[in-house]
Amino acid sequence: MARLGAGLREFYVAPYRRAFARAQRDEDDLFMMMVFAEALGVPNPATYYTLELMPAMYERFHAWHRRMGMERSPLDHVSCC
Repeated sequence: MARLGAGLREFYVAPYRRAFARAQRDEDDLFMMMVFAEALGVPNPATYYTLELMPAMYERFHAWHRRMGMERSPLDHVSCC
């Protein structure tokens, strides 16, 4: 029964896998922008809550700015490439 369920899930999810991945990436980018908003010069009303997440996001930020086509990090004072 579990194999049938897994097969049906794969059948219905496969055509939309790319759309799901893009939606997840967009959501991650929005979250990263919220975390780094203050450093990018955008007022962030949730700075108190997002400030403690910055150290955990540095590596992901590097991958993000490379994916966005930025040769160097816009946060040179925070992380270097």
